[in-house]
Amino acid sequence: MRIDPATGAAVPALSGDEIVARVPGLRKDAHLTLEDYARLPGPHVTPEWMWRLKKRVAELQADRKVDGVVITHGTDTIEETGYFLNLVVKSKKPVVLTAAMRPSTALSADGPLNFFNAVAVAANKDAAGRGVLVVVNDWIHGASSLTKTSTTAVQTFLSPLRGLVGTVAYGEAEFYRGPVGKNTLDSEFSLDGVTALPRVDIVMAHENMDGAIVDAAVAAGAKGVVVAGVGNGNMTKTALDALAAQSKKGVVCVRSSRVATGRVGRNVEVDDDKLGLVASDDLNPQKARVLLRLALLKPRSLAEIQRLFVEY
Repeated sequence: MRIDPATGAAVPALSGDEIVARVPGLRKDAHLTLEDYARLPGPHVTPEWMWRLKKRVAELQADRKVDGVVITHGTDTIEETGYFLNLVVKSKKPVVLTAAMRPSTALSADGPLNFFNAVAVAANKDAAGRGVLVVVNDWIHGASSLTKTSTTAVQTFLSPLRGLVGTVAYGEAEFYRGPVGKNTLDSEFSLDGVTALPRVDIVMAHENMDGAIVDAAVAAGAKGVVVAGVGNGNMTKTALDALAAQSKKGVVCVRSSRVATGRVGRNVEVDDDKLGLVASDDLNPQKARVLLRLALLKPRSLAEIQRLFVEY
């Protein structure tokens, strides 16, 4: 990003060559092929864009000369794109996403060092087979565990439940663990022959919530609904009744939480078995939506979908 002096807004502006030019010595540590795939702010990312990105990543990974792929991405939706790629990429070659909280024109811009470290991780042989990674602020996150926790802080990205995959300091990486959950080559999801992803909507729970917004989402075409519930995926009885009624009609309804950390357990405070609901386990609402859209690509029972939320 670069600040537009006319509006004061941060807009995508730098080419790959310009980004690399801000990281002295980078080409000494890796042979880089740069591609200006898109200049798209994070809030403007769409499922179709992620789909095309997955296809391009697959093409690059199929090239024997390519050892890893680094993707610069807006911070607002990096966890959705990263988790999506984690589920559909079919290679052990490293895929590393990185980002910057400060625009390139800011004092102490964080982008250059993040990019340097991301390239170093992608070029590290120990990164292979760990699923899709996100490298920001000296930390190596798994795409399944990372989440954005602050609107403006540089140290916004955390992996609060699963912890870090590793750390990287000026290109020197240290790995702590492997990936959490099935991913990449172990993933059962495939986009072969698929032309569109089912619509899944997220609904925010609140005090005195009724079921109208759940019904409205289904009326608008949603095949699945994820509720960002209060606490442990809770909501009013009226909202639960609406979810149960939609579940009986074949709409898959998932209970997640609007709380920043913690799991949503099955049958803990809500009788999911009786109501026909799915518990998101440790997936937040935005990642639960990504997983559910892929799960709905073929007929699955609620028990099978619940298994996916536990395993992925």
